[in-house]
Amino acid sequence: MADRKDIASCLDQLLRPEGFKDYGPNGLQVEGAREVRRIASGVTASLAFIDAALAAGADTLIVHHGLFWRGQDGRLTGWLAERVRRLMAANANLFAYHLPLDAHAELGNNAQLGLRLGLMADARFGDQDLGFIGPATAPLDALAARVQQQLGRAPLLLPGDGRALRRVAWCTGGAQGYFEAAIAAGADAFLTGEVSEPQQHLARETGVAFLACGHHATERFGAPAVAAQVAGRFGLEHAFIDLDNPA
Repeated sequence: MADRKDIASCLDQLLRPEGFKDYGPNGLQVEGAREVRRIASGVTASLAFIDAALAAGADTLIVHHGLFWRGQDGRLTGWLAERVRRLMAANANLFAYHLPLDAHAELGNNAQLGLRLGLMADARFGDQDLGFIGPATAPLDALAARVQQQLGRAPLLLPGDGRALRRVAWCTGGAQGYFEAAIAAGADAFLTGEVSEPQQHLARETGVAFLACGHHATERFGAPAVAAQVAGRFGLEHAFIDLDNPA
């Protein structure tokens, strides 16, 4: 058992949210039980995740995508009200960390994805240094195959000019807008979660390959890594709940 305030302090010290300009509030988003006994982690605080976490006996939820975002209508109605209602009825805590959970050098989404793909960053790039870049460890077709093996889905591959890979850049989630920064940083291939219309043209015109591997799929590893460390520090139970999302 641990005090909620100690959990919050541990998470803040680990992820340092004060160092980021983010799209929503990081940290405790819904306050519940003071005494924490079991933690559940997941990618998004969807109703399905909340229900699954509560069914698993969790009183504290740690996610990457929380409930509240900049520019959002702040009224608690509809789907948002239902999510909050479920949490409050169960007296459950919800912690959410967005960009800090992407950026952490060891436990974050980018670091954990790189670990699974055999990539190790030796530099950062892009806004708030969220992008990772390092030496290539495999040719493009082998990298795409490794993505499919580790993430359980084939990436959408824009092959560029087919050049040999020397440097690979990556940034999880919806970071397709980082493609130009990755090119400027010297990448021969860039890997992220989503793709938009302009990336095809940039890949063709610059020769740099682009791999869209799924927003959810690329961000499945940070929250459980952080939650497991926190749970271990306080001797708590922890379960990762992964709900498939094709996006």
